[in-house]
Amino acid sequence: MFHSVRQIALWSFVSLLALPLIDPRVAYAYPDQPIKIIVTFPPGGSADIVIRTLQPAIADELHQPVVIENRSGAGGNIGIGAVAQAAPDGYTLGVAAAGVLTVNPHLNRAAMSFDPLKDLAPISLLAQIPFVLVASQESKLASVNDVVSAARAHPDELSIGHGGNGTAMHLTSALFAQKAGIKVQLVAYRGTAPAAVDVLANHIPLAVLDIPASQQLIRDGKLKALGVSAAKRVAFLPDVPPLSELGLSDFESVGWFGLVAPAGTPPDVINRLNAAFVKALSDPAAVEKIRSLGAEPAPSSPATFDRFIQSENIKWAKVIAEAGIKGE
Repeated sequence: MFHSVRQIALWSFVSLLALPLIDPRVAYAYPDQPIKIIVTFPPGGSADIVIRTLQPAIADELHQPVVIENRSGAGGNIGIGAVAQAAPDGYTLGVAAAGVLTVNPHLNRAAMSFDPLKDLAPISLLAQIPFVLVASQESKLASVNDVVSAARAHPDELSIGHGGNGTAMHLTSALFAQKAGIKVQLVAYRGTAPAAVDVLANHIPLAVLDIPASQQLIRDGKLKALGVSAAKRVAFLPDVPPLSELGLSDFESVGWFGLVAPAGTPPDVINRLNAAFVKALSDPAAVEKIRSLGAEPAPSSPATFDRFIQSENIKWAKVIAEAGIKGE
């Protein structure tokens, strides 16, 4: 059967109307310009080294330059605030740590210009960093059982140092006390290094330290590692059991950082970025480099990262409330 030119034109017009509307920002043309990644830490830290390790592979995969901008301060609020306020087009991303996404909202909400759960779009976890409970070699505390027994015998007399108020090490220390059912003094230092120095000098009996700052001291026999905070044994300290195996059921606390975009970034752009970062994080050379920092690569889907952020918010809100931790 033959159709008139008018019928064919009408059918063509109707077919075009039936096509889904295409978001002009969407990813079939993405990216077509350089991508900026804001890192909320100074140069040389674990998060900065990880993202710079991945930078060449991401640039190759996306066929665009990737520019790293270090914008630290206010516990990550400044850098991630800039990401939250950027155009949701995939060209401004941020490396956000646990603190700014899951701790600051419960300690310093008034100081935040954004809501981490509403104003950001998760892309992927990047890496996780476990913590370790350590004692000085001169301490009589040789196990977690020793610590719990001593704390129960002398409530509020035993001290645990950590890297600063509201840090992941602080919250890990508080979670340890809560899970063990003990009362201890949590002593804040200005960073991990001063806490480690005081344990080494036996000025304080215990500390919760991150593994990058402590693993060599442990390997050299200068500190005793009593337990790691990860759910499973870690490659860096394979002989040190997790706290969850030492009477503290379901204990898990790790530092982590991941990649986020402004809320409203098109799903196709998020998925394109996720695929690039998951691929880069699976490269053996990148894995080796990240593990050399005492971190563990942790690529994830956007949905998995989103659920993780939600669950971490609930978990740390409870710990903060029970411990009575206040923001500075």
